[in-house]
Amino acid sequence: MWWSMRNNFPRLVGKNDETRFTGSILIPLFRPWGLSCIFDWGSVNTWLVKGNRILAKQRMTEIFGLSSTGLAAPGFGTTTTAAAPAGFGGFGTTTTGAFGGFGTTTTSAAAPGSTFSFAAPASTTGGLFGNTQNKGFGFSSGLGTGTTAAAGFGTGLGTTLGGGFGGFNIQPQQQQQGSFFGQQAQAPAQSNQLVHTANALSAPTLLGDERDAILAKWNQLQAFWGTGKGYFNNQLPPVDFTQENPFCRFKAVGYSCIPGSKDEDGLVVLAFNKKEADVRSQQQQLVESLHKVLGGNQTLTVNVEGVKALPDDQTEVVIYVVERSPNGTSKRIPATTLYNYVEQANTKAQLTQLAVFMSVTRTELSPAQLKQLLANAPAGVDPIIWEQAKVDNPDVDKLIPVPMVGFKELLRRLKIQDQMTKQHQSRVDIISNDISELQKNQATTVAKIAQYKRKLMDLSHRVLQVLIKQEIQRKSGYAIQVDEEHLRVQLDTIQCELNAPTQFKGRLNELMSQIRMQNHFGAVRAEERYSVDGDLLREIRQHLKQQQEGLSQLISVIKDDVEDLKLIEHGLLDRLG
Repeated sequence: MWWSMRNNFPRLVGKNDETRFTGSILIPLFRPWGLSCIFDWGSVNTWLVKGNRILAKQRMTEIFGLSSTGLAAPGFGTTTTAAAPAGFGGFGTTTTGAFGGFGTTTTSAAAPGSTFSFAAPASTTGGLFGNTQNKGFGFSSGLGTGTTAAAGFGTGLGTTLGGGFGGFNIQPQQQQQGSFFGQQAQAPAQSNQLVHTANALSAPTLLGDERDAILAKWNQLQAFWGTGKGYFNNQLPPVDFTQENPFCRFKAVGYSCIPGSKDEDGLVVLAFNKKEADVRSQQQQLVESLHKVLGGNQTLTVNVEGVKALPDDQTEVVIYVVERSPNGTSKRIPATTLYNYVEQANTKAQLTQLAVFMSVTRTELSPAQLKQLLANAPAGVDPIIWEQAKVDNPDVDKLIPVPMVGFKELLRRLKIQDQMTKQHQSRVDIISNDISELQKNQATTVAKIAQYKRKLMDLSHRVLQVLIKQEIQRKSGYAIQVDEEHLRVQLDTIQCELNAPTQFKGRLNELMSQIRMQNHFGAVRAEERYSVDGDLLREIRQHLKQQQEGLSQLISVIKDDVEDLKLIEHGLLDRLG
């Protein structure tokens, strides 16, 4: 909540001064904790206060990337060197240590004789809005590859994790052997990391006074945001808060396709930083280059299974390698074997020169692995939400719920969905055009069929006439046979039945007369195009009658006037004569 206050701030007491604010904006950061941030336009300073105490001060011109040296907490993206004043040797770096997490690189130094001496020299803090590395869950922020540090869903599924978890049916880059989740070796480190995170969020012992409670709340906020560093102890390094930490609130659950390829299929996905058109135009050169990367063995053949465009002008190429033995048989190299080879350092360097930035496999999950994967909610995801996501799964056989961590992952999935929607729309347009073409062809075919039927009927009649004439010529001079006589009798009988008054001919004549009468009545009724209400018709008649009477009166008046004119004319003629 933001609001503006001018000339009515109370007097705040800092370490060495008393401050009043002229024109300022007050931002309550954590109202339950009493923290506020004041932007004072009069003094061009930014203040972090609690109650009437000033905890930190920074010039606003330094917040957005400028360097400064002073007591204030670093701003957004600044490089700040904090030194304790002489009078506060025991708390020389408390301000910087507690609030140095806004995307800064902070170098802290304790004053001589400092009691707490907790400042770690040259400690680099990734700030509240700084860059973070995607760790955990085994899902990348790019195209679905996991990273080295894992939590919850780790990266130890080997080649079987690929596919459904990154939106592109992709497997994590680094496999961990010996454990299903690949975290056996990392268990102690992760345990310590979890303990340090808990200490930073609940009971930091950095300052030894009530400010540790404020620092704990600040660490909690950074953990909720998923970025920054949490300071909690003088002797231990700060905890890096990433969006993969269990306390990050920017998480959701989506669905991805379950991969269906087997390891024997040997499908490996190579992601290129090139456009799809460029990859397709250079596909043959790409196959030759990949063959050289694989050692140039003549018994190996590189084949391209498919090419698909990815967001941000990237392309996904699915390949498999076929090995031919001297006896003439051939088989595909398993996906795990091919993936392990391309992940070697020298091979990976050569692929990088070909603009390959990621390689993954596509292998299906076994029922046991899938069951174990769904049984446990990922780290930081509420089990209730995870269970509800499994219940809401629209297709249990084809989709699997996966966590979406951070806005980058959400943006990536949004781009993928938008691209897939465009591909579906283009396919629908192609199908629509094909349907229109088929409809035109169908109409043409139906017309041709009707034409051919008429021709067939005409040809049948002509053939029948020819057969009749031929039969007459063939049997001319022969006596009528018995079967012909029977046929003539049957034809005469049918003719009589048709011509009988009460039989078919009479009925046909009656039907024809009925049809003619209906057509006549229909024509008569067609002439009556409207009907008028009786009262309205009477009013019309009355009106027409009145009009007729008026016309009659006018005619009589005109006749009288004509007679008068004739009399006047005769009188004038008599006088003149």
